Amino acid sequence: MSPRATASGRPANPAPAPLTTPDGRYLIVRGRLWRRANPALPEEARERLVSELMAARREVGRALRAGDERALREARRRVHAAKIALGERGPPWWTDGAPDENRRLVASTTYARWYDELREQEASVR
Repeated sequence: MSPRATASGRPANPAPAPLTTPDGRYLIVRGRLWRRANPALPEEARERLVSELMAARREVGRALRAGDERALREARRRVHAAKIALGERGPPWWTDGAPDENRRLVASTTYARWYDELREQEASVR
């Protein structure tokens, strides 16, 4: 067990939850926007799709370890399909005409000013 883990094996200081844009469309991870799942999805459907996504990701890992290109393509297809169904990829789930800025650096998006101001506030608190 590492010195930073608890008896359960979990990190003693888990990473904070990713920051979410004010409109709830994106998570920010290492300065990059990642589209969130469609909040209008019924909870049961969301849970089923997340389960499928996680299973497909495990299959990607198995296929990579086995060096099985065919299985890898199929697993990645399943990951992509689950992400589209969740609303994380494909057409945006919002309807106000705002552009999709998925996977872009926050600094080069319409969220840049908000993000800079937030970082300045955080820096002044320290």
